[in-house]
Amino acid sequence: MRRSFREAIIGFSILGGVAAFAGSMLWLRGVRIGSNSWEVTANFRNASGLAEQSPVTYRGIFIGSVKKITFTPQAIQAKLSIDSKNIALPKPVIAKVVKSSILGGDVQVALISLGEPLLEKENNLLSPTSKDCQIEKILCEGDVIRGETLMSISTLTEKLEQILQKADKEEIVTSLGQSIKQFNDTQQNLDNLILLSREEIKRVGPIMEELTKASKHLNNILASIDNPKTLNDIKETASSTRSISKKVDSLTTNVDEMVNDEELMKALRNITIGLGKLFNEIYP
Repeated sequence: MRRSFREAIIGFSILGGVAAFAGSMLWLRGVRIGSNSWEVTANFRNASGLAEQSPVTYRGIFIGSVKKITFTPQAIQAKLSIDSKNIALPKPVIAKVVKSSILGGDVQVALISLGEPLLEKENNLLSPTSKDCQIEKILCEGDVIRGETLMSISTLTEKLEQILQKADKEEIVTSLGQSIKQFNDTQQNLDNLILLSREEIKRVGPIMEELTKASKHLNNILASIDNPKTLNDIKETASSTRSISKKVDSLTTNVDEMVNDEELMKALRNITIGLGKLFNEIYP
């Protein structure tokens, strides 16, 4: 009995060791038996420092890990495994590669929600792993999200090289030189225009003085006209002018009547002829 009991203990110990070893290997490979984990994919242009099993956080709390990293011609795809089914992240959601501390540390992926916070009732009802997951509202299992790269000296150098290549390709330096030259020419033309404007102002000066004097005279005339005495004189003059005009009109009427009188005109002709003969006899 004692021997069988010992053999049974040894056998169970070996089985326990094998199970523990298999569980450890599965855990290292990211396999969770009976877990509530779900996955999403993040696309990065450059995932410098990121590796499998890197932590995934949300608001500073560890919620999962990087399960797998795949390289494609378009991007670097990181499959993120999230351990809890109760995490509902309002969309849009981005994945950002960050350091675990300001002074450095391990690289991790931080999920950042840019959407409006969910109400408590909605948070309890919405599930990212359900078949009816509202993909337009929260992050659901299998979604693909945008990833942002960790800024480093290498990425800055790469971007600087891209900028220089683009500048060389589009001849930005040459265009900049031409723009500076055009600016200098424009500035010189502006200086010449300012000099011409000053000369024109000098020429306009005397004209402005004459206009000022004429304006003063006009003001004096207007002031005189505005004087009540002057206005009375003008009224009297106008009245006298009207009376003279009436008299001239009446005289003109009388002259017309005299011209139309045939006997008077005949007598005037006879007088004129007689006076002419008299002067011819006096002054032969």
